[in-house]
Amino acid sequence: MVFYPPRSIPPLPLVPDTIPVCDFMLDEAHGRCPLSSSLHPFTCGLTGKTYSWLEVKDRVDHLSRALAREFGWHPNQGSEWDKVAASFLLNTIDTLPLFWAIHRLAGVATPANAAYSAAELTHQLTDSKAKVLFTCIPLLRTALEAANKAGIPQSSIYLVDLPAEVLGGPQPLAGFKTLDQLIQQGKSLPPLEKLNWSPGQGARTTAFLCYSSGTSGLPKGVMISHRNVIANSMQICTFENGFREKLKPKGQSTQYFDVTLGLLPQSHIYALVYISHVGTYRGDQIIVLPKFEIKSYLNSIQRFRISSLVIVPPIIITMLRNKDLLAKHDLSSVEAVFTGAAPLGAETAQELQGLFPSWAIRQGYGLTETSTVVSASLPSDIWFGSSGSLLPGFEARLISPEGKEILEYDTPGELVVRGPSVVLGYLNNEKSTKETFQGGWMHTGDEAVVRLGPRKTEHIWIVDRIKELIKVKGMQVAPAELEAHLLEHSMVADCAVVGILDEAAGEIPKAFVVKSPSAAGDDTTIAEAIKKHVEDHKARHKWLKGGVEFIDVVPKSPSGKILRRLLRDKEKEARRKAGSKL
Repeated sequence: MVFYPPRSIPPLPLVPDTIPVCDFMLDEAHGRCPLSSSLHPFTCGLTGKTYSWLEVKDRVDHLSRALAREFGWHPNQGSEWDKVAASFLLNTIDTLPLFWAIHRLAGVATPANAAYSAAELTHQLTDSKAKVLFTCIPLLRTALEAANKAGIPQSSIYLVDLPAEVLGGPQPLAGFKTLDQLIQQGKSLPPLEKLNWSPGQGARTTAFLCYSSGTSGLPKGVMISHRNVIANSMQICTFENGFREKLKPKGQSTQYFDVTLGLLPQSHIYALVYISHVGTYRGDQIIVLPKFEIKSYLNSIQRFRISSLVIVPPIIITMLRNKDLLAKHDLSSVEAVFTGAAPLGAETAQELQGLFPSWAIRQGYGLTETSTVVSASLPSDIWFGSSGSLLPGFEARLISPEGKEILEYDTPGELVVRGPSVVLGYLNNEKSTKETFQGGWMHTGDEAVVRLGPRKTEHIWIVDRIKELIKVKGMQVAPAELEAHLLEHSMVADCAVVGILDEAAGEIPKAFVVKSPSAAGDDTTIAEAIKKHVEDHKARHKWLKGGVEFIDVVPKSPSGKILRRLLRDKEKEARRKAGSKL
């Protein structure tokens, strides 16, 4: 049984495949909101610094000229894989202009998570074969260590300016070129020739290489084409424009389609497409914050009259735990909340709704491999706990563990989807590509059910993850990555890592460890040593916040595959007996 978007949603218009993302975003011929000197797409939520759309267009043009001169890259020469540029940044108002300048040269932008350790960044730089790296002062030490290991010389590392509020005051920049210096150089350079793409070239040319653990295993480079980003942007706009026309922002936001919070990491597919491309394409103003801190978050909502909060469940939980602080701020401009990256429980959504009855609390579902959103709820059709209905252009099926297609509602199975934003595959990983992308369908690794909602529309409910991926505050953690690292410790003979439920983070990693014969000391001492081994080498969201439990043997199948479901069931039963509500 194939599931489709609601009939009330307009069909998806023709998605162009002869243009790069930068042209889609910066040329009014492709349906975007009018470019104007009075509209400012990106504004710093700390300082108020901003660029108009015409300034953004000029900055992209000048920066692309400078990059062409600096790196010897030219728009219509060579493969995109000869022009890979990495970014390792906190959120800035310059990040998207940087990406579009890279695309202007038909290059690939590979954004790295700002929480990465040097080892994790080294893996991405090496695997992507990045030639250059853009970073910022707070991340410079990690960037230098990783670049050195990946063979990127210091002369190919560039700095992007951040507000003094983030840096703690003025910082010396000696020895590194900055993004602004490149833009100034580009002003005096001759214009670049336009990209000359044949039909289908946008569909087969990679624009972004984002790293994901996919359905299992270590992080892999997801090849996202120009058409993939354009398609999902058009899918979301087609899906949302009808109700957004009826919800014009209030107060100072009337000149914009919406004023949206730009807090989520711009390196993550959720913020990269849903906020940064979709929002600015249709005329939103994005208020950019470098990281989450409850007071600056609330201050920015009040100061800039933000009308749309695009966030993740842990932020909602933090808000609910700080009701007194919320009451001290004017949040009357907020009209809607959109949450994704991890499921939002119905009870949590209901509590937030009770606090702010006028807010439309929507939820969506998507993956890096679908260039983000697959389904979302409409303000007129909200069903707490549901991930809403399919976007136009998507089809979905449910497959049983035995490989049979499920033909009725309320029956769980693996969610399999097809649509124009499904990506090209994984870089240099034919095995994983074949496992995930089969016959035009993408196997999500998520267990779902389809249910008829109160308005008789089909809703997607994500009920479990078949895949092994753990999501901590919306960020991906691959068990195999942590297991490989744990096995390097002398006290670990064997191990398995699973995600366990956590109220604040959604999930947190827990390790089940078989001690080696050489392990010395009591269990508490050994467990602390093992946790420190992870903390010394991995990003914070990968730390073993769920603890370490010692077992006699790791359950495995005859083929040697770790049976993590048995360990998850063991953990659930232990929590049930302990009276946990999670």
